[in-house]
Amino acid sequence: VQLQASGGGLVQAGGSLRLSCAASGRTFSSYVMGWFRQAPKKEREFIATITKSGGSTNYAESVNGRFTISRDNAKNTVHLQMNSLKPEDTAVYYCAAGTLDGSRSARGYYYWGQGTLVTVSS
Repeated sequence: VQLQASGGGLVQAGGSLRLSCAASGRTFSSYVMGWFRQAPKKEREFIATITKSGGSTNYAESVNGRFTISRDNAKNTVHLQMNSLKPEDTAVYYCAAGTLDGSRSARGYYYWGQGTLVTVSS
């Protein structure tokens, strides 16, 4: 499966952005989807994951209550709604596809999008 992330940009602190990830292929619903991010000079960080059906989600503590992951299997897309953004949310955001429900590790994901840059100004 090929993944294409979009929706990044520059936003002021307290603002919102909605990231999207479009997947190619007919097997999108067979994959667990996740979002990760990587800030400059930092390791890639788990943000959120959603099960194949979309019935269950899991979030990093740093974004819980502010970010929402969702998916539309009919449209082969996964979204990340980001509210109350903070300067520390600045990073390149990546969507990823895997097979392990609830996986918070990058090792659990086999396919990665190219990333989309989110910059939050103070």
